[in-house]
Amino acid sequence: MSEAEFFAGLTGSPNDLRVAVEALQASGQPFCLIGGLAANHYAEPMVTLDADFALTSPVGATDCLRRAGFLVEEHPYSINAALPGSRLRIQITVNGRYGGFPARAVPGVLFGVQMPVACLPDLVQSKLWAATDPARRATKRRKYALDLARLAEACPNVFTLIPPGTLAAVDEIRPA
Repeated sequence: MSEAEFFAGLTGSPNDLRVAVEALQASGQPFCLIGGLAANHYAEPMVTLDADFALTSPVGATDCLRRAGFLVEEHPYSINAALPGSRLRIQITVNGRYGGFPARAVPGVLFGVQMPVACLPDLVQSKLWAATDPARRATKRRKYALDLARLAEACPNVFTLIPPGTLAAVDEIRPA
């Protein structure tokens, strides 16, 4: 079974991630993958049904997603989209602090789909923001801390990007 077939079995759709990436490309706006799927690019994969993206500008993105068949909800700092019948949730961050991420993205392939992926320092920064945000649910903060620990195990230079004492999950595995 290929990675693409595995992911299709999870989402219930054979090409929803590819369709989302193609729609974002059609918008003409620079973008990159962030979140759990981006962490899977650098570390041992974990299952997630969220595909999180950062866009430089949301201009044109919603129209391209709708033309591709997505149901789209627009919020002040995000766009959520899903294809009918798919369990994959597309979550697009349009928060200005992520605006520089697409310019520093690296080429990646996830589940057979080529797409720009946030560079490792940007991905770590986004996970740090999320893991230390007191407004987020405690379970979500723990998930982001676990993502950072996975990244640090796979890419030891990540330890230099996370100040000691910031996250117990990372400090527990930090080299002495």
